[in-house]
Amino acid sequence: MSGNSGLVVILTALNLEYEAVRERLTGVRVHRHPAGTRFEIGRIDESDCKVALALVGKGNHPAAVLAERAMAQFSPIAALFVGVAGGLWPNIQLGDIVVGSKIYAYHGGTSEDDGLKARPKAWEIPHEADQIAHHVARAGHWRHGLPTGSTPTVHFGPIAAGEVVQDSAISEQARWIHQHYNDAVAIEMEAAGVAQAGHLNRALPVVVVRGISDHADGSKATTDGENWQPRAARHAAAFATVLAQELIIDSLSSGSGTAGQDGSRLMRTTNIATGNARVGVQAGHIHGDVNIGLGPGRPTDLAASIADLRHGLKRAHLDGRLDEETYAAAESELNAATDCLREGSAGGKGGLLVALKRLRGLVADVAELAAQLAAIIAVVKEMS
Repeated sequence: MSGNSGLVVILTALNLEYEAVRERLTGVRVHRHPAGTRFEIGRIDESDCKVALALVGKGNHPAAVLAERAMAQFSPIAALFVGVAGGLWPNIQLGDIVVGSKIYAYHGGTSEDDGLKARPKAWEIPHEADQIAHHVARAGHWRHGLPTGSTPTVHFGPIAAGEVVQDSAISEQARWIHQHYNDAVAIEMEAAGVAQAGHLNRALPVVVVRGISDHADGSKATTDGENWQPRAARHAAAFATVLAQELIIDSLSSGSGTAGQDGSRLMRTTNIATGNARVGVQAGHIHGDVNIGLGPGRPTDLAASIADLRHGLKRAHLDGRLDEETYAAAESELNAATDCLREGSAGGKGGLLVALKRLRGLVADVAELAAQLAAIIAVVKEMS
């Protein structure tokens, strides 16, 4: 995946869906588009993984327009459409998650003397994003923070996106969908617009994540009265934010560089010298001052190094190399180190070293994390 390796766009149709995602972001700030759209940009938990969040309203057409606007504005690595939907299969329970393996725009067709003929249009989830979504579903870490007793299941299957709310299992539209799109497991009103926008933006990966809030069978008034919409929206937001973080981490680990704090790409270069040759300075485009050697200032960008370390911790946990208890303890020490770094005082340096050394003990069995920490600790010791 290409694009801005530090940012994913998340779009929602309803305000309760927007709020469910926003609750999972920190450091939120407003970003105003020249055409009047207001995005909010925040970080996922305490990481440097960024989300640009927007409310698009109901329907495929506004969703397509604002998805295109977000993609042009932020050049994200992916776009997620997150919210609620109606479930179409009996095995999908209220509160479960559906990740769209395929998006159907089911309102396309041709009217002839012998009836309406379907003209299917569909977009499949990109393979890499699909693999990462399955990995997140298997790991189960995304459920942390949900209310006790909430154990929603993640399903992968086609989602039908049209222009009307379906709340009947026997209506003409319901029969149409069952006849022509009978593998669809959920139904909603915006995903086709977002998928089309992604397709027209150099095939930008689009993933649709829906929490099931009703069964599209005439029971919507009842399930809405039982507050299934906000519950399903929270479940979808929980899965989607972890998925967004994983997409960013994967982009950083597979790309040629890391993302700067503004989301720009930082170049990493490698040079091998043999014999008596020595490498002085090798760089790409340089903006601003250049400092060589340790000198009196900070010898490296510790904040960026700790952000990289946080990504590595997350990856090791999801890969099963750090168990839940160790990962939680490591996250706590890393948060303490981050707080000390922000203090910037002599006392902060002492606390930073203590937190980093404790962290090194926790992750000693993960070779690359231990090596990263050794390098960071060496840098901290050189700080004045």
